[in-house]
Amino acid sequence: MPDGVAARRLARRLCEGGGIAAFVRRRGARAPVGAAPCGAFAGSFFSEFFRTFFCAVVDALARAFCSVVLHASLSAFLRVGCALSVGAAVPGIADAAGAAANTPAPAAQAARPAVNVPTTPPPSIAPPPVPGTTASGPVRQQPARMPFYVATRGNITIYVLGTLHVGDPADYPAAQPFRAPILAALAASPTLALELSPDELLVSQDDVSKYGVCKHDCLPGLLPEPLWHKLALRLRGNPAALDAIKKMRPWLASLVVETYDSLSAGLQTEYGTEAQLQNVYLKTRGKIVGLETLAQQMRSFTGLSAAQQREMLAQDLVQTPAQNVQDVRTLHRLWQVGDADAIAAWQAAKSEKLARDPRISDSIDNRIVYERNRRFVAKMLQLAAPNKPLFVAIGALHLGGPKGVLQLLRQHGFVVEAG
Repeated sequence: MPDGVAARRLARRLCEGGGIAAFVRRRGARAPVGAAPCGAFAGSFFSEFFRTFFCAVVDALARAFCSVVLHASLSAFLRVGCALSVGAAVPGIADAAGAAANTPAPAAQAARPAVNVPTTPPPSIAPPPVPGTTASGPVRQQPARMPFYVATRGNITIYVLGTLHVGDPADYPAAQPFRAPILAALAASPTLALELSPDELLVSQDDVSKYGVCKHDCLPGLLPEPLWHKLALRLRGNPAALDAIKKMRPWLASLVVETYDSLSAGLQTEYGTEAQLQNVYLKTRGKIVGLETLAQQMRSFTGLSAAQQREMLAQDLVQTPAQNVQDVRTLHRLWQVGDADAIAAWQAAKSEKLARDPRISDSIDNRIVYERNRRFVAKMLQLAAPNKPLFVAIGALHLGGPKGVLQLLRQHGFVVEAG
């Protein structure tokens, strides 16, 4: 349960920024140019969902409520997606994650079958050479480590990269946006699998409005009075945002309120992992596919019961905006370190206390985290073929933990090693 709560919160925090982006100026916040107003909460289960689904949400909200900001600006805001979120910070975990990521593998692991991780990217996508540095010259930036794993079973290889849907320019240096093993794995893979295929970006904003936005002020009547009062109090300084959120269903409101709370995180959507990956992969002329359809992702949320939606929103209001911003930054650091299990453990430690109703919270996790993990792995197994490596890039919180994608691959006979 804690793993799922963690994963769900993380992912949810991110790209809900559409409607709220319209109210940034009225709140007085000033995000950096190109920064994601959603702050940066990443998605274990949302990943590409927010890159696409919330683009449509932004359009729908802009059209319905957000005349204070240019429609085009809002649409562009979420065109590339958002990032991660978490609960309260747990001191010491980040350091432990760093130690784990840099600790040599035990002897037992060393005896496992060799993992065919290429170390040098071929010329087709290799970064251009850069001059060496000197004591007086600029120091060459190194790309973020990122959670990267190699799963092998016989002559079948699946590369798995944990993504963050917002980032910092320093995460992807222009000379070499990814580590050499990641670039080489991309070049060796005829297929790149994301949570959603690029074709799913053509989502209908009318469908989003249909499932997430009401024609009247429905939210107050869908929530218990104490929960609605708590939400209204949170948005008391922004009447425009409050008016807009009244017309949302609870599951969508839960996404938006988290974005509203994390405007100050400062990470940028154009530096989300998926966008950067596609910039590199398109040079190989490989095929990009989705592990699920947008309709499947939408059903994960639109099919939630009223009680489940209320639980989601209640959890979102446990922490203060300042805590949410700090969590975004902490999770970003954990992602930079690149240990998926450390991320999952950190999330679990923080998130267990956030559940208002553990039973309902568990049912939400099963629907929007674990069911999707199983769907991802089933599709990965369909796509994988002998001597044709498959490169998979999904939200970092999908990877670790006992019900994560990496463990599911192990259950299917794969040997999984850090790349």
